[in-house]
Amino acid sequence: MIDKILKVTIAVAGASLGAVLGVFISNSGLVALSSFHEIFVIIGTSLVFGIISFLFSSKIIKTSLKIVEAFETEILKYSTMDIMLGALGLIVGFVIATLISKPFSDIRYVGRIISIILYLVFGYLGIKIATRKKDDVSLPQLLNFKKATAGKKDRRKEIIAPKILDTSVIIDGRISDICKTGFIEGTLVIPEFVLKELRHIADSSDSLKRNRGRRGLDILNILQKDESVSVSIESKDYGDIEVDIKLLKLAKELGGKVLTNDFNLNKVAEFQGVEVLNINELANAVKPVVLPGEEMTVMIVKDGKESGQGLAYLDDGTMIVVEGGKKCIGDSVVVTVTSVLQTAAGRMIFAKMKNVINKAV
Repeated sequence: MIDKILKVTIAVAGASLGAVLGVFISNSGLVALSSFHEIFVIIGTSLVFGIISFLFSSKIIKTSLKIVEAFETEILKYSTMDIMLGALGLIVGFVIATLISKPFSDIRYVGRIISIILYLVFGYLGIKIATRKKDDVSLPQLLNFKKATAGKKDRRKEIIAPKILDTSVIIDGRISDICKTGFIEGTLVIPEFVLKELRHIADSSDSLKRNRGRRGLDILNILQKDESVSVSIESKDYGDIEVDIKLLKLAKELGGKVLTNDFNLNKVAEFQGVEVLNINELANAVKPVVLPGEEMTVMIVKDGKESGQGLAYLDDGTMIVVEGGKKCIGDSVVVTVTSVLQTAAGRMIFAKMKNVINKAV
């Protein structure tokens, strides 16, 4: 309905423009016309322009929407303070241009050209100077409030980038718990090609893959029902190429960040300049810090690769390699940390036996 109204509006505007052109032709004296012919010319030009406008109305609407979207995208890059200062600077620039152009207003033709140039130059300078000098005077100082004790700070609010989820992080499931804590801000974008891949995994003949795919779909349902999380489905696709490449292209277009657990995708994204949030890196970062010399109580669960070694695990899954722990499998022991090794796969702790506190029966 709205589309039809817009088309009619454009057609009426085109007809009005045609009527104005017809009046101009009739009154210009270029062609000698009778009163009847003048009316005919006005009606004719009005009809022609109206029909042309109606035929091209769809393209005009699409082009206008693209221009509005582009303008909106550019405006959103700036803070409210930047826009207000820019508008104020523009007004000041126009006032200065008006005062300077007064002496030239009486000069025929040249005066108008000079005035236009002055308005453009001083309007541009007003916007640029006002926005670039915004840090010199803060809002509290202008309102005679208490002066800021800190140094100059950039008060522009960054636009929160959308987070684009890949298949691995959806199947992993921890994203749901992280979102509940409020550490993830912005919109979670689920591309349709990722949904398609999830459906393929969920329909797999392999039971393990099928369960992983169904778990991923369950996680998406949980995220969508969570009122504190903003979820958006992105329909854009890029043809028959790898899903990882599609994710990076989409992230570049949306100016977003990719949420993943895939180490290889992490490296490719880093090479292409796309920001990545890796859940595994976050998990490693929040693990408790263990320093050499500290003591801890663990249970040896199995033997290690080297002779005499035993393996234990912390609650977060961190593996502890205990020297001489093989003989205490199943026992709770006190160990002393000797070193900590951080790898891409996670953290490994090396320790040596101190004493047994609970012998397995």
